[in-house]
Amino acid sequence: MAVITISRQVAALGDEIAAATAKLLGYKFIDRKAIEQHIINLGFPADKLKKYDEVKPGFFASLAKDRDEYLDYLQTAILESAAEGNCILIGRGSFIILEDVPNLVALRFVSKDKVRMSRLMAEFSWDEKKARQRIEESDSNRLGFHKSFFNLENEDPTHFHMVINSSLLNVDAAAQTIADFCAHFITPEKEAAGQKKITELLAAQHLVNSLIFEHKLNINFLRAVIFDKTITLQGVADSSALAEKAVAVASSLMPGYTVESAISVVQDFKAYP
Repeated sequence: MAVITISRQVAALGDEIAAATAKLLGYKFIDRKAIEQHIINLGFPADKLKKYDEVKPGFFASLAKDRDEYLDYLQTAILESAAEGNCILIGRGSFIILEDVPNLVALRFVSKDKVRMSRLMAEFSWDEKKARQRIEESDSNRLGFHKSFFNLENEDPTHFHMVINSSLLNVDAAAQTIADFCAHFITPEKEAAGQKKITELLAAQHLVNSLIFEHKLNINFLRAVIFDKTITLQGVADSSALAEKAVAVASSLMPGYTVESAISVVQDFKAYP
């Protein structure tokens, strides 16, 4: 079956539609709190999470090493969840982390501002000014989050299979539309190819985590790409010796694979203050 990701505006009924779709399809809905807890369980400090989790990092936070560590843990959490299959993931750039997965169904939920304001005012007993402030803050944070971590516009509709306006479709109608789309779009071939791709992506991310967190290799922006039986390491190191060590360690961790380096060597490179 599919792995469904959801990008949403605040008060566009993202959680409600996701929950209804999960019930209809018999999928697991992995909500905001579950993803947060997964990131923490992997090792990212809970007290630092609020600086990065679906918000635009402040100036100093964006320059800190914690930023890249958060991204590594985030990608691991998303990939480990997707590996379970038959799931719905909400937010956190999951649609871009899984963009190359053949059985991905990426959705975005939007709604008219006046409708979003009305929903917030009814839910929290806010006045119009407070509701508008919440919308502007949320939209800005989500835009900044995706720009900072993935260098993309989360509002760009070309990233999604469908964009659903919840001002026009109610929760049940939206859920049924998604279920019908999945039934026609996802084939056994796409499902098999998707499972293979997620396995490769997760193996690559686990390798990166091992090199950074266990072997303490100070390679910035480290990424591993697996294609067939070849692993290519990418990133920035301050010496060729460090890049060579990364290849040697990766080769020992991934027997049966050929490990190649595409790591850029920049002497005196300092990514963090």
